[in-house]
Amino acid sequence: MAVSVSVPGTTANLGPGFDCLGAALTLYNTFRFSPLESLTEATPVQFVVRGLEADRVATGNRNLAYQAFVRLYKHLGRTPPPLQLTIELGVPLSRGLGSSATAIVGGLVGANALAGNPLDQAELIQLAIQLEGHPDNVVPALLGNCQLCVATEAEQWQICPVPWHKSIVPVLAIPDFELSTAEARQILPKTYSKADAIFNVAHLGLLLRGLETGQKDWLRVALQDRIHQPYRQPLIQGFASVRQAALGQGPVKW
Repeated sequence: MAVSVSVPGTTANLGPGFDCLGAALTLYNTFRFSPLESLTEATPVQFVVRGLEADRVATGNRNLAYQAFVRLYKHLGRTPPPLQLTIELGVPLSRGLGSSATAIVGGLVGANALAGNPLDQAELIQLAIQLEGHPDNVVPALLGNCQLCVATEAEQWQICPVPWHKSIVPVLAIPDFELSTAEARQILPKTYSKADAIFNVAHLGLLLRGLETGQKDWLRVALQDRIHQPYRQPLIQGFASVRQAALGQGPVKW
């Protein structure tokens, strides 16, 4: 029996919520896992990829969705079945919209379904974070909505849904250039000042209240950040102009 999984793109690192706060969007990648009778050991999977930039998606063992699929079966101590993996792309690649997270979540959820759903939601979250390296994209991709992710001392995760006021509608500005996650992370400093840490803690608290209430003046202030935005801004052509245009737009009446 084939399994189809639609996974939303995400926006993460929301303002001061670096590596801990993200929200699902209404852009989707769909992954269809169709078991096959047999394939050769050298070619355990067939790929069909459709949609914008389909020619850029890696196939074979380099495909991230398939890597996640295999990872779950290895976690179970079982051999993954041969299959055809059909991918329908709706999330732009390498544009900060969580395309890699959709692949990880799609692969894990598809494998879990084909294996008879032996893992619960918490176990899937743990595997997804291990594969991605941080939670702010994969968790909202798996759970939907806006999610705050907090690591515990026991190296587990507490996931807190964040209320999102109905008046807040995300508007995406998708650039015509790419920025790799590795490059964006490499430019960040190794340490931060106490003043910057306090700034971000205060602004994150205000952001959570702003998202809950839709209070626009709180949101204007709360989205400021000193952990990642100042360092990544030079890598993003037109960042300052887009930010200023968004701040100057004001509330939109529907």
